[in-house]
Amino acid sequence: MPESAVAAIQKYTQLDETHCEERILAAKAALGERLLILGHHYQREEVFRHADFSGDSLKLSREAVSSSADYIVFCGVHFMAEVADILSRPDQIAMLPDINAGCSMADMANLANVERAWRELAEILAPDESITPVTYINSAADLKAFCGRHGGIVCTSTNAPHVLDWSFKRREKILFFPDQHLGRNTAYKMGIPLDEMVVWDFDQPMGGLTPEQVRKARMILWKGFCSVHQMFKPEHIDKFKAMYPDARVISHPESSFEVCQKSDYVGSTEYIIETIANSEPGTRWLVGTELNLVNRLHEQYKHLGKSVHFMSPTVSMCSTMFRIDPPHLAWTLESLVEGRVVNQIKVPRQEAEQARLSLQRMLDLAI
Repeated sequence: MPESAVAAIQKYTQLDETHCEERILAAKAALGERLLILGHHYQREEVFRHADFSGDSLKLSREAVSSSADYIVFCGVHFMAEVADILSRPDQIAMLPDINAGCSMADMANLANVERAWRELAEILAPDESITPVTYINSAADLKAFCGRHGGIVCTSTNAPHVLDWSFKRREKILFFPDQHLGRNTAYKMGIPLDEMVVWDFDQPMGGLTPEQVRKARMILWKGFCSVHQMFKPEHIDKFKAMYPDARVISHPESSFEVCQKSDYVGSTEYIIETIANSEPGTRWLVGTELNLVNRLHEQYKHLGKSVHFMSPTVSMCSTMFRIDPPHLAWTLESLVEGRVVNQIKVPRQEAEQARLSLQRMLDLAI
């Protein structure tokens, strides 16, 4: 980030919370319909409240497609703003309030390693004929472009079962990255046994696998994970259920297989929200997903006697998502009011065209 931008942000960080919020609201009013703010559910509350639309990755992707705004400000992480840029009109500008808001899971799969894996798989079989590459939306644009080039597709935690079904109808195997847990939990629920899934360790030659293991596998899972959902353990569920036997457990499929197997419900962020919202008053929930969302659900439904608890005894939130704060949002919006675009996210044209192929295949699925 340029020194001038750093200096500007430092001035905004000195604002008190009330004054900062007033300036955000004033800038939003000044920009009017030219501005669209998208907010992911994991975003901190003091930023989340300013979103024009909120949701998980799939829902926000669709909002990016349909928006007529000139500026799309994404309160989320880098790959989300990339998706907004790829799917929006050429004249629209996608922005990320803090350019350093990344995703540790996305960083676990980079293009060089995935291309090397594809070459190594080609020593055993013909990957473009037998393997559908599927990337979780939590990945960089160049990996979405890789999937576009190789007949692959993007998925979210909401539509993963539909995407896997689409993929298996085209080729016998799937290379799934970057999150092994979403791939494993989704495939198992679809009836694929664990012994037909292998983990590709990108630090090892041939992923640490034998040719026989690759040939037998239907799911080749990248060795990646979400640092937040990795915190949840089966013993957290056991301890909670010992105290509250009637409690219900709901987890995001980025959690481990063992946690998901012990959960009463498993589903995407939107699924978790809807399930708790539609539950009867007086229910108690243990939730395996990001802390900001869990706290928001607790506050939203406590008047109905619903108790919503965070699964891990250790406080854990998406630290990169947390980088988007009111000072950065205020700076971004007031810069637009002054006619300056800051922190634009622009995917190179050829990469964007190839990534759009894999994203459009996902969006075209009837879900």
